[in-house]
Amino acid sequence: MTTRVAMISIVVEKPDHIEDVNQILHEYSSYIIGRMGIPYKERAISLISVAMDAPADKISAMTGKLGMLDGITSKALYAKIQEVSNASID
Repeated sequence: MTTRVAMISIVVEKPDHIEDVNQILHEYSSYIIGRMGIPYKERAISLISVAMDAPADKISAMTGKLGMLDGITSKALYAKIQEVSNASID
């Protein structure tokens, strides 16, 4: 299976959906390398960065599901390194 390395940026403007965000991240946890969340109290938002190594369709599916949540914005930034075929990743 061919995988890509990507950084996902998530902006949480409505904390009502944070449980939904965490559920989606858990669903794709086997592809997540690491994550960092930063609460920005002055603006009443949270910023989350997620590093992934996954097939492009999984990355796009996850960011799409996140983006469909009210008050949540997500974007993917793909590394320019060559794609890798890795049979051990499902």
